[in-house]
Amino acid sequence: MKRVLVSACLLLLLLTLGAAWGAGDATSVSPVSALFPEIEPLQSGHLRVSDLHEIYWEVCGNPEGIPVFVLHGGPGGQAGPELRQYFDPQRFFIILHDQRGSGRSRPVAEWRENTTQELVEDINRLREHLGITGKAILWGGSWGSTLALTYAETYPERVSGLVLRGVFLATQAEIDYFYHGGAAMFFPENFQRLREVVPEPESLDYPRQLFEMTQSDDPATRKRAIDGWAYYEIRMISVGISDEQSQEIVDQYDMTSFSVLENYYMSHRCFLEEGQLLRDVAKIAHLPTFIVNGRFDVICPPRHAWELSKRFTNVKVEFPAGAGHTAREQANTTALVRGTEWVADQVEAAGEP
Repeated sequence: MKRVLVSACLLLLLLTLGAAWGAGDATSVSPVSALFPEIEPLQSGHLRVSDLHEIYWEVCGNPEGIPVFVLHGGPGGQAGPELRQYFDPQRFFIILHDQRGSGRSRPVAEWRENTTQELVEDINRLREHLGITGKAILWGGSWGSTLALTYAETYPERVSGLVLRGVFLATQAEIDYFYHGGAAMFFPENFQRLREVVPEPESLDYPRQLFEMTQSDDPATRKRAIDGWAYYEIRMISVGISDEQSQEIVDQYDMTSFSVLENYYMSHRCFLEEGQLLRDVAKIAHLPTFIVNGRFDVICPPRHAWELSKRFTNVKVEFPAGAGHTAREQANTTALVRGTEWVADQVEAAGEP
């Protein structure tokens, strides 16, 4: 039986980095990985957020520290244990959760009552559940950057800073680039493989086709869509991953929630208005913001991070050389840890919680 999907970044880590996490005491950054040592949650549980959904949550680090909400990618990924390690556990109160239908949340791969706006409100429900009344840093990569921006622009008064990686603004142009041949400039054989999965390859609505396939009554059709989409994205997630490693991940792990929810969201353009996230940056332009985008990120190309950064007034942006999309590539990891500390310094200097 396949194991449950953890997250694309963690799966890549398991295959390419093994156990090279580094060593050190509870407050030092490992010289090997730049990450802090592994830690366990102080508390965890499930929170009911609707009649249908309950989300998994956990908190780590220092309850008196700077609150930081960690928003995983996907949609359909998971806040795996590796995400705890980007933060100094003495300095931060680290709040992680699996979004609706994802990871350890229940029911898995459920797309009903699942929209960006509902995910935004789930963050507020979790804030209330944990008794967090002040501002918090939002930290998210890929789809997590989309959700962080959406939350911040909806509730700017509740956010003290942003750390974003692999920026995705949920525009039609970005979706078309990824689904309909733009990324084929770099991975033509990978795109051809995806074309052979969908029933109507000449129709520019791959997200809809793939999502409908995942809901088919025919198990073979569901599997073709779930595994086909998962391979397509995983193959492009890192500069160093191979065809064989990508296939091994797909064969070993259950990709259902990842493929169902990502295609469901993309077929609805993430339930956002066209250009909404760039349009509304003015509401949060003053927030200290650190943006990391791998120079060779094929999934979320750097130009979107650059366009976003130009709208902020207190921002740093880095394009780590030799890095792709995943946070676990060394250059991206180092930049994220450094950027998180920089935002925290800005928050403390401003007298925020």
